[in-house]
Amino acid sequence: MIQGHASRDARRAREFEAFVAGAGGRLLHAATLLTAEARDDNPRARRLLTLALAHTYACWDRLHGDDPYDRTRRYLATRFARTAWHERGGLLRSRPHPAGPLAGLGPQERLILVLRLHEDVTEEQTAALLGLSADRVHAICNRATTAVLDRRRRAPSPSVRGVGTVSS
Repeated sequence: MIQGHASRDARRAREFEAFVAGAGGRLLHAATLLTAEARDDNPRARRLLTLALAHTYACWDRLHGDDPYDRTRRYLATRFARTAWHERGGLLRSRPHPAGPLAGLGPQERLILVLRLHEDVTEEQTAALLGLSADRVHAICNRATTAVLDRRRRAPSPSVRGVGTVSS
């Protein structure tokens, strides 16, 4: 009996490790976009992802055919939303890192943009997850996309070193 539990636990650990090896990078990128941190300086995103992965591991045996990536993404989104919108602090105590591509957006806009465009979740699924109407999700996504594109248009283009004016 004990040997059966040990082999099942070992199998569970191997399956979960394989899942994290395959999906961890994409999930970390999504968490980094949510927290609006820089790609190489993202402690809040790492903490958020760790919580989501711990939740997924805890319910690994109860997935019963559910996609572990989808389960982890849902938990990542709901944990971010709960922390950002309700607790006024926690993961978002400090301001977003200015290097993050979505730093100019609010938490709700970042969440919807990440779910819709980065994770390719439908408007209806996003609305159900967040408790909003599909029309509201659509409007927020459009507004956030416009804001990001406007910010990119207004940003100064990087200068190229060693390139000067050519005199004749």
